[in-house]
Amino acid sequence: MELTLNTHEAFTAKDLVTSQDVRWCPGCGDYSILKQVQTVLPELNIPRENIVFISGIGCSSRFPYYMETYGMHSIHGRATAVASGLKATRPELSVWIITGDGDSLSIGGNHFIHLLRRNFDVNILLFNNQIYGLTKGQYSPTSEIGKITKSTPMGTIDHPFNPLALCLGADATFIARCMDRDPVHMREILKRGNAHKGTSLIEIYQNCNVFNDGAFELFTEKATKKLETIFVEHGKPLVFGKDSEFGIVLNGDTPCVVNLAEVNTNDLWIHDETNRNKANILVRFFDDEVNQTNLPRPFGVFYTQNRPCYEDQLTIQHAQALELKGTGNLDELLRGKNTWTIE
Repeated sequence: MELTLNTHEAFTAKDLVTSQDVRWCPGCGDYSILKQVQTVLPELNIPRENIVFISGIGCSSRFPYYMETYGMHSIHGRATAVASGLKATRPELSVWIITGDGDSLSIGGNHFIHLLRRNFDVNILLFNNQIYGLTKGQYSPTSEIGKITKSTPMGTIDHPFNPLALCLGADATFIARCMDRDPVHMREILKRGNAHKGTSLIEIYQNCNVFNDGAFELFTEKATKKLETIFVEHGKPLVFGKDSEFGIVLNGDTPCVVNLAEVNTNDLWIHDETNRNKANILVRFFDDEVNQTNLPRPFGVFYTQNRPCYEDQLTIQHAQALELKGTGNLDELLRGKNTWTIE
């Protein structure tokens, strides 16, 4: 698309709306995510011509069509590779990767984990609806065991990925979770992710109302949300419930639910975004082997770490190479230090 932009002029959410008809099913959670991104971007003080959205394949990956910025609808699972190349050559750009649980955790899994470990300064929005929506309802890498779909009529026997545990294992430097039906919290998380220097990974629970409707209903509906979710904040205790009557304590490495009327609040788990060990426990709250006490599903920023970004290190190395230009010996380089004499 052609853009006529003035870098000195502010823009609004309306300026980010394109002429394209939004081709998502009515009621899809993607609409909310699109709206929150369009709301947040004008507040980030980034020139619009410096913003790029890159996607792979899937319902979520139509996102670049609906953002009046630069963008690319790439190929299945390869958005992370395309974005890496762009960020390496144009480090000043604000690069956003739009992907889904099938796109990034299946065919794109290899590219996904290596982007995380390299720590490019990009933002990844991982739409997780626990189903393949674009191809009409097959089970995905995050579908629960026993999920009956068109491709698993007797129920899936695959053990599902825990996306944030996977990302923590790949040494991601920013890990967070939000949901499509909590727009205020989502906007906060989007801002935090953008402010992070490095790869920010935000998992977004996104309802597919056609092929997996209600997958996250416990966490979004008013009647159950306060009992089934916990929103973590750095430096604050883990508290939840209709009247904040419950909390989380650690019994060794085991999280347990306690009634605040029966414990000292000083004993509660205080969230620390920089504590990797606790983050590993937090992201596994819903794993069967951990969740023996009906733990709530956590949302918020789980872990952050400061680590050099790939593109910054590449720029430094390139500058050093330019200084050495003409001083090396190509034959010696190709020959290397390991040589053998065959008699």
